[in-house]
Amino acid sequence: MPKRIALLTDGADWHARALLAAFAATGAAGVPLRLADCGFATTAPHGLVLPGFSETLPDAVLVRVVGDGSFEEVTRRLGVLHALHALGVPVWNPATAIERCVDKSMTSFLLAAAGLPTPPTWTVEGLPAAQQLVAREAGSGVLVLKPLFGSQGRGLRLVAGPEDLPPAEEMRGVYHLQRYLPASGPDFFDHRLLVCAGDVIGAMTRRARRWITNVHQGGRPEPFSPDAAMAALAVAAAEAVGARYAGIDVLRDAAGRALVLEVNSMPAWQGLQRVTETDIARRLAEAVLARLR
Repeated sequence: MPKRIALLTDGADWHARALLAAFAATGAAGVPLRLADCGFATTAPHGLVLPGFSETLPDAVLVRVVGDGSFEEVTRRLGVLHALHALGVPVWNPATAIERCVDKSMTSFLLAAAGLPTPPTWTVEGLPAAQQLVAREAGSGVLVLKPLFGSQGRGLRLVAGPEDLPPAEEMRGVYHLQRYLPASGPDFFDHRLLVCAGDVIGAMTRRARRWITNVHQGGRPEPFSPDAAMAALAVAAAEAVGARYAGIDVLRDAAGRALVLEVNSMPAWQGLQRVTETDIARRLAEAVLARLR
């Protein structure tokens, strides 16, 4: 009987279609469903309600999207992932890894705790604390203000002084600030490495005319082959947050040292797929199934 893999997504987008085709090509059956449609029921055989899995649990779960929602909604969805893990179902990525990566302050903490190079980073609550921090640190260079739960380059801004900080309500009370690393040439660029099961399975340079390089913000993907040291750094960053697959953003400083900027536990790869020969969806599907043998 073919393995049945729950693919948690929000619709039949490009990534979902690629993954469903990849599972089918490996002889498995991908079953798409939304976390918002899953739930808890103590009367259910395993205590969970999973559309498409009325009697048995999935053999594994691949999380593409948790989905936007209120704090309560997202907490409940992550609770479903925690429950699946407690029931012995392999979950890619587990809820703990997603929680660590969604919270940029925890990502930075875990990277530093693992001894991995990352730009100096601070997270404080309240505008007065942020103003005090910027007044102290801005003399050493510009800072980048990031939404704590942001993604795809949305909401980033440069902060050169306390006057550049937005009001607390715009940041939901939390200011996550990281040292800005200026470009060394006319273009701005960084690198995205995609890690899966302890290997880098794809990498690209993201190049842009402005300092935000995310592909969703207009960055241009280019082929890139990381050296062994950068590849090892990306793998170590994924391990630091407990991710089975992850997108690792890396930037070199003025001295040429590779620094980890962020770790994404639900990475998109449509841009990366355009500049690599690796069938990324197939590699992910094969990795998930390999853990079931």
